Amino acid sequence: QFGRTEVIDNTLNPDFVRKFIMDYFFEERENLRFDFYDVDSKSPNLSKHDFLGQMFCTLGEIVGSQGSRLEKSIVGIPGKKCGTAIVTAEELGCCRDSVLMQFCANKLDKKDFFGKSDPFLVFHRSNEDGSFTICHKTEVVKNTLNPVWQAFKISVRALCNGDYDRTIKVEVYDWDRDGSHDFIGEFTTSYRELSRGQSQFNVYEVINPKKKGKKKKYVNSGTVTLLSFLIETEVSFLDYIKGGTQINFTVAIDFTASNGNPLQPTSLHYMNPYQLNAYGMALRAVGEIIQDYDSDKMFPALGFGARLPPDGRVSHEFALNGNPQNPYCHGIDGVMEAYYRSLKCVQLYGPTNFAPVINHVARYAASVKDGSQYFVLLIITDGVISDMAQTKESIVNASKLPMSIIIVGVGPAEFDAMEELDGDVVRISSRGRFAERDIVQFVPFRDYIDRSGNHVLSMARLAKDVLAEIPEQFLSYMRVRGIKPSPAPPPYTPPIHVLQTQI
Repeated sequence: QFGRTEVIDNTLNPDFVRKFIMDYFFEERENLRFDFYDVDSKSPNLSKHDFLGQMFCTLGEIVGSQGSRLEKSIVGIPGKKCGTAIVTAEELGCCRDSVLMQFCANKLDKKDFFGKSDPFLVFHRSNEDGSFTICHKTEVVKNTLNPVWQAFKISVRALCNGDYDRTIKVEVYDWDRDGSHDFIGEFTTSYRELSRGQSQFNVYEVINPKKKGKKKKYVNSGTVTLLSFLIETEVSFLDYIKGGTQINFTVAIDFTASNGNPLQPTSLHYMNPYQLNAYGMALRAVGEIIQDYDSDKMFPALGFGARLPPDGRVSHEFALNGNPQNPYCHGIDGVMEAYYRSLKCVQLYGPTNFAPVINHVARYAASVKDGSQYFVLLIITDGVISDMAQTKESIVNASKLPMSIIIVGVGPAEFDAMEELDGDVVRISSRGRFAERDIVQFVPFRDYIDRSGNHVLSMARLAKDVLAEIPEQFLSYMRVRGIKPSPAPPPYTPPIHVLQTQI
């Protein structure tokens, strides 16, 4: 039990006020259950109250619904309509702002014997205990007492931990080659003061306490002026989802002969009546999470590396449901059904070519570049890739499009080529062109097989690892293109109900 709402008396249409704060992870399936009770006494024991039904959903389902508002039937009492639950979610804004600031200085003290000073600034934020932590250093401007530093960007969290009145200390130094930089002076400010922008309030006297103590006539060691102050709010993955961006999920399954005959128990495609094979497990683990973010729940499912009926031609891009004009399947269950159907009617063949299915999804992604849709391709394969050069080429091209590729390697093969495609260590390139961003995530399925036979936990770990990079890949595409999230639809206001009283 996570928590309980307040009790609202004498109504069949309660609007609860109490909010629950939970951690949200895109890459995990977070199951929720809401139980509804009619409270009859002060007892905290639920068995003393009337059960009115329950509603099941995932946190992803709420977040992925339009405007992050989910309406779902309450169930649990046989033969009875139990009403509807409406749940809304919003992301807590934990200070996601950054600021772009620029400073210049005037008449700083001359520290070098031969030339002028080489000044730079060091920013410190104050901590709860009064100590200071360095949070930014500017570049050094050589040989001047009137430097203009370049503008720099810093998160508000780093600058003052979101506390606008906390002291920010700025020190001015003269750079020396040997690292013994000379202290020119310092001043203090706060985020609130800086946010007034360029004004007489943001011209600071640089004070050197030692000099001030020694010299009666000491005024200052120069001044530092804030030239500009711009606030930028960092947008999150959820801002886009809330604004209606859809995540389109496509599956591509390896039907090459190296998987083994599907009728044999040793085959990776073995159709075991009692449990899912590796392909089915990987598909379900990843698909069940992504489907929460796709409103129509229709997923194209493709196969590659098989001979197709009736003429036995080899295809590296065929529809699992047998309909090339409409390869869409309804939900993950529909994809599983089409996968089993294909196993019965195609002949496993080869070679293992990835480029055709990547290009297939890329064609769709290329037609929607406005940020309203993002495409995720899941490739499940057993093996050594045959068209490495073409695949690299298609990944480099796809890195400019709103898409990500997840590769799950099943079986005992060596997956060195897949590690190369992943691009985490070395950025992938083709014919001298580098991928604009990292869009491939590879994991070997065997790392997730649970020896104790608890596949539920091991599949949750698999999904977590393959999906963890998607929000960042998604944001990197939107940032580079300058695409901002659409505004979320207006919040839902419930119709006004006439209060019902019981007599």
